[in-house]
Amino acid sequence: MPEMTFTVQWPDGARQQCYSPSLVMHEHLEVGAEYPVTEFVSRTSTALRIASDRVREKFGFACTSAAAQLAEIEGVARRTPEGTVQVLAMTGAELIAPSDTEIARGR
Repeated sequence: MPEMTFTVQWPDGARQQCYSPSLVMHEHLEVGAEYPVTEFVSRTSTALRIASDRVREKFGFACTSAAAQLAEIEGVARRTPEGTVQVLAMTGAELIAPSDTEIARGR
């Protein structure tokens, strides 16, 4: 199961490198996009829960690293509830098969 990292900048300017045990985060966040804090927490929560479920399906147990990452994100969000979170970088995109639309566009 390919893991990945994503780097974000919080409204207070702090940068955080985050971890996901699955590439599913690419379905929920986009590099360069800015999300209101509550939306960012919602998107990452959904993605990290899906990622943990994928680990459970494959290995028989949930991913504690995904749970810890979500707890860390939620903690920062409680301290910085206003403003937007910008996604600065995401790894693992090279491992995702292109969609039919991307192939048709020549990507």
